[in-house]
Amino acid sequence: MGIIMENVFLPVFHNLKVTSTYEYLERRFDKRIRFFGALLFSINLITWLPLVVYVPALAFNQVTGVNIHLVTPIVCLICIFYTSVGGIKAVVWTDVIQTVLMLLAIILVIVKGSLDVGGFGVVWERNWISGRIESPNLDPNPLSRTTLWSLIFGGCIYWLQSSGVNQNMMQRYLSLPSLSATRRALWIFVAGFCLIIFLCSYTGLLLYATYHDCDPLTTTLAKEKDQLLPVLVMEVLGKFPGLPGLFVAGVFSAALSSLSTGLNSMSAVVLEDVYKSFLRKEVTEKQSCIIMRITVIIFGMICVGMVGIVEKLGAVLQATMSIGAIAHGPSLALFSMGVLLPWVTAKGALVGSAFGLIFMSWLCLNAQAALASGNLSFPEKPVDTGGCLYHFTPNQLSGFQLNATNVTHTDETFMLYRVSYLWYTLVGALVSMSVALITSFITRPLDPRDIDPKLLAPFVRRFIPARNYPNQPKSDEVIYAYEFERVR
Repeated sequence: MGIIMENVFLPVFHNLKVTSTYEYLERRFDKRIRFFGALLFSINLITWLPLVVYVPALAFNQVTGVNIHLVTPIVCLICIFYTSVGGIKAVVWTDVIQTVLMLLAIILVIVKGSLDVGGFGVVWERNWISGRIESPNLDPNPLSRTTLWSLIFGGCIYWLQSSGVNQNMMQRYLSLPSLSATRRALWIFVAGFCLIIFLCSYTGLLLYATYHDCDPLTTTLAKEKDQLLPVLVMEVLGKFPGLPGLFVAGVFSAALSSLSTGLNSMSAVVLEDVYKSFLRKEVTEKQSCIIMRITVIIFGMICVGMVGIVEKLGAVLQATMSIGAIAHGPSLALFSMGVLLPWVTAKGALVGSAFGLIFMSWLCLNAQAALASGNLSFPEKPVDTGGCLYHFTPNQLSGFQLNATNVTHTDETFMLYRVSYLWYTLVGALVSMSVALITSFITRPLDPRDIDPKLLAPFVRRFIPARNYPNQPKSDEVIYAYEFERVR
């Protein structure tokens, strides 16, 4: 992801000095594509932000027992307040503080939890024996839920869109003074991102090592899979006053950071790509602030209202990547076509991305519906309750079978619904780009020489030949004619 961003997208956007990434789409194609790109961003935000709010509410509910639907409005109101009042500076500074809290919380849980089970060696051994640590799955079948290929290629494309070619992140890159500073920031982000992934992965191993013989889902100690980590926190840190609160603060920090970034980016998109672009009115600084604050409030309220839908989607990670892919694929395709495919016309880009949006909506929503209804499921690792020291009534709806791998045959489910969610963004991008190319060549493609080279990726420019003018005099002929006129 970092290599693609550094060599393909960052040089183009930074040299153009655009305020919004969707301003690029108007320069490369036309105003319709700019608006459609902003629309895709809005769809992505509306489907993503409720998931962001739901996670800390779920953790807070597990730790304190407070109702989820009481927590979510409070979280949104706090975020709406400091985002609308403080703007991008408030968002950046709160992001810094929230990142520190988030890292402190997860490191504290990892260190104390590992010591409690007997150290890293015990964590590794219990996961190895249970089959949770496996050699890489090299199966090329896209219907396999998690393989090495889906994680590398599908995951890379997903994060390229969500953490690269995205107004949320790009507005941070473009705020830096030089391209070299932007590249440094990009690689710092990649390193930090890899650290977070490692810490979260180890936390998952620690969860199983702690509850290897007493599964909290089966015993109903946790109602949802996404409540397992809060259960671990109370187990590990519950005896120490204030430490569970630090964990909750860390979870809320991660959510508020994402929520404030999303709301701030959405307000910038509405102002620059919708209001200014279409109304063509001069906007004072005061009017800009009012428009952006109203946008933050409206989208914050939508976010609160959609939390109830999120509860029905199942595991948060898969739901986030699946629902987000509805707009991720077509959006990534628009920018990729712009910088990589100089033949694509505005009409081709519009038809391709619109078709991709419709196709991915059909695929993702139907796949999520199949999962929610139980018509589609995937093998899960066996769990055990033989070591539980308390009485319980087994949860028959937990989705796990004791001491057996739960396999539900899904041959009757439509094949495309069984495609791994890790491929969704790549599928959406390829479908959109293919339709756009076909449409462009049918309706008459652009001549690459007619496009401003600044709008193309640096390595693409090298393959575009210079335009030859048959009647244009050579440089020495021009000089000779100029000297002849001076002599006369």
